[in-house]
Amino acid sequence: MNSQVKLDPAAITSKQADVSPEEWQLRVDLAAAYRLVALYGWDDLIFTHLSARIPGDEHHFLINPYGMMFDEITASSLVRVDQDGNKLNAGDFDINPAGFTIHSAIHAVREDAVCVMHTHTTAGVAVSAQKEGLLPLSQQSLFPLSGLSYHDYEGVALRDDEKARLQADLGSTNFMILRNHGLLTVGSTVADTFLNMFILQRACEIQLQALSGNRPLTPIPDGIVNTIKQQASQVTKGMGGKLAWPGLLRKLDRENPGYAD
Repeated sequence: MNSQVKLDPAAITSKQADVSPEEWQLRVDLAAAYRLVALYGWDDLIFTHLSARIPGDEHHFLINPYGMMFDEITASSLVRVDQDGNKLNAGDFDINPAGFTIHSAIHAVREDAVCVMHTHTTAGVAVSAQKEGLLPLSQQSLFPLSGLSYHDYEGVALRDDEKARLQADLGSTNFMILRNHGLLTVGSTVADTFLNMFILQRACEIQLQALSGNRPLTPIPDGIVNTIKQQASQVTKGMGGKLAWPGLLRKLDRENPGYAD
């Protein structure tokens, strides 16, 4: 770990004056998302990752410093890396190579995926281990099922050759279940990506609860599953994340302020 920077987030110098307004807003939103993941109990100590691609042709992106808890992440502590995993600020902390492999693969090919979120929640990993994956058992499940993909487990994600398979499996979907591993969502904004993860996580939780009830289940008819894309657009007016995000930030300001430092 880089000894030039203290692990205490308060000791990290603000980067606001050193980056573009667009990058700073991405940093603030991504730091907020890290803290919200911790607030909802989806974190896994210092493991798993959220990332956001910085505008530009370089495909640089922001990711968490390896060793900092999610509820400590600040806008200035996030690490800017290139597609080869090189830190672009020498004073930053190191990053987790497994997180870099997954996120760099997606940012390299999905121009629309400004943000990528990956979690190892108990419910998410449990459903990822079930042969049938996510089942159409709840209204919540319909939204990810409208565009859900799967990626088979290949061990800890450290090998470059896995990137092509991950990219092919994700395709154009915004929801992915990594078999025996966890959940992944993408979106055009941090807010949309967080909302996608919230819905996918909740669908997994409901599925586990339903399966544990030891009663016959009532799956949602295929016809309804097939029309959910249009219905989802009507419900959210295409702005689901945008509408929920201000309230989530107010929640953070009450319960865990300081992410915008």
